[in-house]
Amino acid sequence: MEYLVQMKGMTMKFAGVTALEKVDFDLRPGEVHVLLGENGAGKSTLVKILSGINHPTEGEMTIGGKPFTSLTPNMSKENGIAIIYQELSVIDELSIAENLYVGKLPTKRVLGIPQVDYTTMYAKARELMDRMGIHRKPETLVQDLSISEKQMVEIAKALAVNARILIMDEPTSSLSVEETDNLFKIIRQLKQDGIGIIYISHKLKEIKQIGDRVTVLKDGKYMGTVDVETVEVEDLVPMMVGRKVQERFLRTTPIEQNPEVVFSVKNLTRRDRKARDISFDVYRGEILGLAGLIGAGRSETMEGIFGVQPISSGEVYLHGKKLHITDPYSALKQGIAFVTENRRETGFFQNFEIWKEISVTTNLKKSTAGGFTGFTNEKEEREQAEVYSKKLRTKCSSIDQMTVNLSGGNQQKVIVSKWLAVDSDVFIFDEPTKGIDVGAKSEIYQIMRDMVDAGKGVIMVTSDMAELLGVCDRIIVFSNGQITAEFMNADATEEKVLYAAVAAY
Repeated sequence: MEYLVQMKGMTMKFAGVTALEKVDFDLRPGEVHVLLGENGAGKSTLVKILSGINHPTEGEMTIGGKPFTSLTPNMSKENGIAIIYQELSVIDELSIAENLYVGKLPTKRVLGIPQVDYTTMYAKARELMDRMGIHRKPETLVQDLSISEKQMVEIAKALAVNARILIMDEPTSSLSVEETDNLFKIIRQLKQDGIGIIYISHKLKEIKQIGDRVTVLKDGKYMGTVDVETVEVEDLVPMMVGRKVQERFLRTTPIEQNPEVVFSVKNLTRRDRKARDISFDVYRGEILGLAGLIGAGRSETMEGIFGVQPISSGEVYLHGKKLHITDPYSALKQGIAFVTENRRETGFFQNFEIWKEISVTTNLKKSTAGGFTGFTNEKEEREQAEVYSKKLRTKCSSIDQMTVNLSGGNQQKVIVSKWLAVDSDVFIFDEPTKGIDVGAKSEIYQIMRDMVDAGKGVIMVTSDMAELLGVCDRIIVFSNGQITAEFMNADATEEKVLYAAVAAY
């Protein structure tokens, strides 16, 4: 049988920590091979070996029939391997065509002087863009594209260098249902062209939709490879986590007749009008879910509440007391916590160790003069970081490890930890389980349920319908910057929520 990639006995050790232990993996032409496992299972380490970032301690691999013990990034590219990261690497300030050919711009000589051959570049770019279904002009700046269009540009970049092996890391984490369907259509096209795809995802339902085979890793070890056609998705979960995972986290106590209002938003309108005349309450003992399409106004409303973006009108109340929020610092001081959607840009400090990251919000809340004065206690901060790292099962070498060097899901656990540590009264979670494995999701849901049981207000923005219906007690639907519907969980269905989500468009 022909293979694009064969990896045998791959072992990777970092400073005494074994990230991979004798893992086997292979990829055939024209297949989607799903790589599955909890955060820290070794998936990223394995694909970084293929992309030339990591050099294995042991093992051997064959790529296109050629044997290797390790690769460099250039060798990886020369052998037809391209990786599309969850955090896209397109350059916003350049055009689509320039992104496709950055570092290899076609040139021509005019009066003996080399110049960029824009005519050739645009013509070649149009061919790739047509193949990918990008309906834009090649000279369009990438900053003007949607997330899904940027992702298509990333795939087109790989095709521009004749990649035969595509690694996709959580490719649908920021896509809507429609955008995901479009991506799957492109993937099926690529399969027909004989391109092999290594597909990393925590969305188990995608496996049946797009995968051919699944390899499961756990704690850096190979747990097995199965054909998608012959396995049920729920049978993969024990292979990943070694335990049963609870899927529903709805309240178990009956709803009070007149429940206490923990948090209120009245007639909030953002200055840029991305959210208009928004009013809702959060009741004691409930997780309130916010549903809607991307850009519908859910995150935009939360940014207005937290002081990230200015509002033109509206009021916010906590336990009946009116809050005066002018910026995120004042929101934090008055008892609001915000786990943002974009963890890499707004979730954590790139130069902080785990223990510093977890303690930063606590220190800010205790500080004065806008955060410029106050005392810190490193011993207490380290103890606090150890408690929350264990509670959320954060996989790290120690709390001295840099947050930026963790896997995406473990970065998210650190972000959630620092907001749990600050002990606020209202917690806003914006896509809190994005890029997190099924086991870690279950733990975060349970923590959220424990919080509301303790009297905290919890708001969760999520685009995951299963998460919405399995965790949220009440659901508010946004469409085009406004609230269009509200459902108790018992009355909510996917159809009702989706209908309300497109009602104002």
